[in-house]
Amino acid sequence: MSGQRRGSRIDDLPDWARRLAKDYGAQDIDMMQDVFFGPLIDRRSGLRKDDLIELMIDARAIRGDDEPWIRGMLLATSRNAVEILDEFGGYRSIARDVIVEVRLVTHLRKSYIEDEELLTFEKEDVRRRSNVHEQAEKQADGNDDSHLWG
Repeated sequence: MSGQRRGSRIDDLPDWARRLAKDYGAQDIDMMQDVFFGPLIDRRSGLRKDDLIELMIDARAIRGDDEPWIRGMLLATSRNAVEILDEFGGYRSIARDVIVEVRLVTHLRKSYIEDEELLTFEKEDVRRRSNVHEQAEKQADGNDDSHLWG
């Protein structure tokens, strides 16, 4: 493994990444590349939802004969874990404490601010979470005062 991006075409990716990219429906990954140089407002970098990544796991956290690399598509991150769809199609939640290195193989989505689908999802998710929180408060309090003003 070189630790560098594998290329700007799907055919340049390793077999596991090419398979996931095709299953994802990715067509042109060249337009998804990071931008590190130029005006600050135009720079785009960092991990994004649906990125193809490789995680190196601390040797102390795995059995001696296990592969230290986990490869797959980034599904989500939280304060304590990174969730991926691994190269074999399995869901894995890996504690951040045991991750030694994260390598980006390729992006499959545009950067966050340019991704209309992701922004729409985030907006709907915030609305959904707000409704769930409101319902939980109603059930916990045992009263419904949502019709009151002020």
